[in-house]
Amino acid sequence: QVQLVESGGGLVQAGGSLRLSCAASGSMFSIIAMGWYRQAPGNQRELVADIRSGGTTNYADSVKGRFFISRDIAKNTVYLQMNSLKPEDTAVYYCHVKKAAVPAWNDYWGQGTQVTVSS
Repeated sequence: QVQLVESGGGLVQAGGSLRLSCAASGSMFSIIAMGWYRQAPGNQRELVADIRSGGTTNYADSVKGRFFISRDIAKNTVYLQMNSLKPEDTAVYYCHVKKAAVPAWNDYWGQGTQVTVSS
């Protein structure tokens, strides 16, 4: 089992920045990836960014060049630095961990943190 606790959401004006943090605890062996998804009202949950166990990062096209994902392995924490925020970035942001399990993998989710960008 993996437990995830997010922090750092809030209200910001367009063009501003926020930094999300997600602290993971529990069984951290065989982690395939850690990352962030978001879900806006009426929309499906979508990948924002993730970082694989080897350090490779992946970003949604809509956030490339504005958002940056990083991790502190010693603290089992993943961060999402969000710059040049736009109103369309408004959503609930969820921390996600993909952990290897037989026969495939398990997904773990945080409780979500609200990010609201005003125009």
